[in-house]
Amino acid sequence: MKQITIEEAGQILKEKDNFLVLMHKSPDGDAVGCGYGLCMALRSIGKRAEPLCGDEIPPLFGYVTGKLETAEADPQYIISVDLATTNLLSGKALEYQDRIDLCIDHHRQNSGFAKAGYVDPDSASCAEIVMKILEKADISITPDIADALFMGVATDTGCFKYSNVTPETHRAAAKLMEYGADSLEICRIFFDTKTRTRLALEKMIYETIRYYADNRIALVTITREMMEKSGATQGDMDGIAGIAKQIEGVAVGVTAREKDNGEYRISVRTNGDISAGNICGVFGGGGHFAAAGCSIYGSEEEIRDKIIGACLKEIGEKN
Repeated sequence: MKQITIEEAGQILKEKDNFLVLMHKSPDGDAVGCGYGLCMALRSIGKRAEPLCGDEIPPLFGYVTGKLETAEADPQYIISVDLATTNLLSGKALEYQDRIDLCIDHHRQNSGFAKAGYVDPDSASCAEIVMKILEKADISITPDIADALFMGVATDTGCFKYSNVTPETHRAAAKLMEYGADSLEICRIFFDTKTRTRLALEKMIYETIRYYADNRIALVTITREMMEKSGATQGDMDGIAGIAKQIEGVAVGVTAREKDNGEYRISVRTNGDISAGNICGVFGGGGHFAAAGCSIYGSEEEIRDKIIGACLKEIGEKN
């Protein structure tokens, strides 16, 4: 992948047209905020741009997605946002995995899959990078664009409390508020509101907690049966991956969620000097030092043995 400058990334946005912007599966606020915010910005300067996620985007993100009408795309230029590896694409997005022209990302373990890329691993969120690219390209950031990007910054930093937060993160958030982002409403939606179905699911999750390595590793499991019994949907899942890590004394919190056909989506969150990215990288996944994800196939017991084995190896290498 050819590494380009932020100025070159901005120039691409102004010179090319008919964009498709790809987001990773199990989309989070940063992926959705970047995907939709970038498309809004491109349309504002007369470009055609469509966002695409292979998975259904949860209704939770409707505050942003509802501001952009989407249609079928016949793209000429393909951009990925917040994507560390094409292993994290799904559905229709997989059709474009070998055609990605530009990667905009902040994952240190980015696999370099695109023709060109602007990757800044020191940014707490990809949304910070998109904001800077738009500024360099002199593309105006409207309140709707600011809302999308602020959602990305806030959710990828856990409302500014994760270890990835830097002074630059706060400066980016302040700029987005100046551009018109409704920070109060966004934080209320994502951090101060839970559905009844979410609470029902959490109650079941607490009963699944298992500990390993003298309580340094905590594993929670979410089965399809639990989802059905609670009535929870993908929109209820934001922040679920952080539950295991919140337990006192836990260095590695693992969430294993059962999907279809023997697939389990794994989310790893870590404290201290343990790398979540290294753990998930064993299974072809990726992410950040303190937060990463991957998919593993097998029975619940097989999945548990594999992911805990990888966690134990990472912990052992740090001691």
